[in-house]
Amino acid sequence: MYAIVHISGVQTKVTPDTLFDVPRLAGEPGEKLKFDQVLLVGNGDKISVGQPMVKGATVSAEIVEHLRGEKVRIFKFKRRRAYRRRRGHRDELTRIRVTAISA
Repeated sequence: MYAIVHISGVQTKVTPDTLFDVPRLAGEPGEKLKFDQVLLVGNGDKISVGQPMVKGATVSAEIVEHLRGEKVRIFKFKRRRAYRRRRGHRDELTRIRVTAISA
């Protein structure tokens, strides 16, 4: 069984007992979450597609940890202008584990 769920502006394909990272969510590690914006649910040959959401479908998950993503470096340069700007950032992420998909 799998589902495509919309979490914090990101659509992700999830299956039970998988870990994945999403933009930072409120909550502490170990806390249970429920997502009801499920766009598609697949179970073998049977696929349910929502218009836009599948009615009554939810994805249960738990927060594993909060972390920061890989550093992204931004370098701006204009030749013959003595213009160089170096900047960077790291995204704030939350790692979650899917516990169940109900449709």
